[in-house]
Amino acid sequence: MIAGIDRTTMSFDEFIAWYPENSEKRYELRRGVVIEMPKPRGKHSRLAGDLAYDLGTALRQGNQPYFIPKECIVKVGNDTGYEPDIIVLDEIALADEPRWERESIVTSSQSIKLVVEVVSTNWRDDYLVKLADYEALGIQEYWIVDYLGIGGRRYIGSPKQPTFTVCTLVEGEYELQKFRDSDQIISPTFPAFQLTVNQIFAPGK
Repeated sequence: MIAGIDRTTMSFDEFIAWYPENSEKRYELRRGVVIEMPKPRGKHSRLAGDLAYDLGTALRQGNQPYFIPKECIVKVGNDTGYEPDIIVLDEIALADEPRWERESIVTSSQSIKLVVEVVSTNWRDDYLVKLADYEALGIQEYWIVDYLGIGGRRYIGSPKQPTFTVCTLVEGEYELQKFRDSDQIISPTFPAFQLTVNQIFAPGK
């Protein structure tokens, strides 16, 4: 049991009230259950940081009112909330977010231009659970960054290999496009983002 939790499930609001301030650990709420998230380390941490920098560069080139916050929790439902590895927000739409200024919480898909999850050992969360939840919320674009190539074969093919998946919402459902090796990433939302998979996954990048 996670310290400070003396009940089996909690609501999103209870989770936010419980969340320890200045915690070195990250937590998410899934169907009322608090999940301690592995802290990004090593290549995972570096890749997420580099990718956020590259995305930030594309945002500046596009001259759009978007930004990448250091911290943000996405309220998916009354019993579920996620903290993506990277999230791009719309500054204008945030004016209608009642909890953004006080708590860095977003509740509307209109505020979110992109969410990014860097896959670790719990790959099913990113390919199954979060994909379904982000889709249901109506988030327009979702990137799954599987630099280890450990996702299920039905998602990344066989033999498994490092894969960058762009999920784009079309008529309420995600369409998935997979990129590998020297493929250039194609993002409908960020056409100025023009890196290849190898450039993103390069060890020395």
